[in-house]
Amino acid sequence: MLRVRDPFHRSQLAIAALFCSLGFQYATWASRIPAIKSDLDLTAAEVGVLLMAAGIGAAVSFPVVAVLMRRLGSQRLALLSALCLAVLLLALAAAPNYPVALLVMCVDGVLVGCLNVAMNAQGAELESRYERNAMARLHATFSGGSLLAALLASGMNAVTSTVVVHFAAAAALLLLLAALARTGLLTDEQPAVQEEAAKGAEKEEGKKKSAKWTVPSRMTLWMCVAMAFGTVTEGAMNDWSALYLEDVAEASAELAPLGIAVVSGMMLLARLFADGWRSRWGDGRIVLSGSVLAGAGLALALLSGGLVPALLGFACVGLGIAAVTPCVYVAAAGQGSDSLTLVAAMGTTGLLAGPPLIGFIANASSLVWGFAAVAASALVVSACSTRIRWPATSG
Repeated sequence: MLRVRDPFHRSQLAIAALFCSLGFQYATWASRIPAIKSDLDLTAAEVGVLLMAAGIGAAVSFPVVAVLMRRLGSQRLALLSALCLAVLLLALAAAPNYPVALLVMCVDGVLVGCLNVAMNAQGAELESRYERNAMARLHATFSGGSLLAALLASGMNAVTSTVVVHFAAAAALLLLLAALARTGLLTDEQPAVQEEAAKGAEKEEGKKKSAKWTVPSRMTLWMCVAMAFGTVTEGAMNDWSALYLEDVAEASAELAPLGIAVVSGMMLLARLFADGWRSRWGDGRIVLSGSVLAGAGLALALLSGGLVPALLGFACVGLGIAAVTPCVYVAAAGQGSDSLTLVAAMGTTGLLAGPPLIGFIANASSLVWGFAAVAASALVVSACSTRIRWPATSG
């Protein structure tokens, strides 16, 4: 690992490697969907089911992740998940038929759920231990990992069309990222010891609580709703913005991809600076003002019509929604690992439900009304933000 003497920056670099690896792994297999479709001779409907398999695996991973977080702790679970995700790329490349590919993608979703919770727990612990904001920049490295995967995929396509070679190179890079993270992650207190101590205390007080399951608090439920609608906004913008520009704003085919570029570019820039904003104004104000900006900006763009208003509205969404998920993850981690796990699962559910929901609304009415639902989702986040107990501002 690189020699970084400052313990905060050493741990920040290690945790950033996890975020980068998750974005890189996801974008790697997503970039080769056409090749996988061709290799396995899949129909468009079968490709859709294959993509859904990963999302379903992540969405239903909550019970598994909750148990593993208690037994292994975030440090070991993060490293184990990162290593398994690297191996899973090779398994997907070698999948001999469609049923095996479905199984691989479902397991991939579960592992993504594990790594997502563990790395965000590490990020929240980093902020708590050193009293310095870092979560937004960590989420920015996820986007950086996706960009790196896209560049690698483009380069590998120019050299060879073989998925196995591409995924082998990607797996090697993922192993390097795991090695970078290994010595810098924050150590957990013994989770099993903590669990046994908690059980003993509950017995002495005469309480009968399950060691595995707890009823989510009202605060956790508000976080779940905020996370779900925040990720609905993110996912829908990424999947439908180009089509909106082409079909509604009447942009040319060359300009239509600018929608995704504007949203993702503004999100990346905002996440690079959002930790400073959090230190100055606090998480609650950032989430409230950002989600209002996203919802109101997109609504005004829909009312105005045209290409330029649409791009400005998309920029408002990217800027405003960028810090929502990092802030909610930090707040959820403060409520315990079970709360963090449930909130993370709701985030995955939002990413899954968002694009199909917008498509359903668009089919029933129009894409303008579909994007109106996206604007409403952002405003739901702003309403939830007023009911969440946000952590104190740190430097």
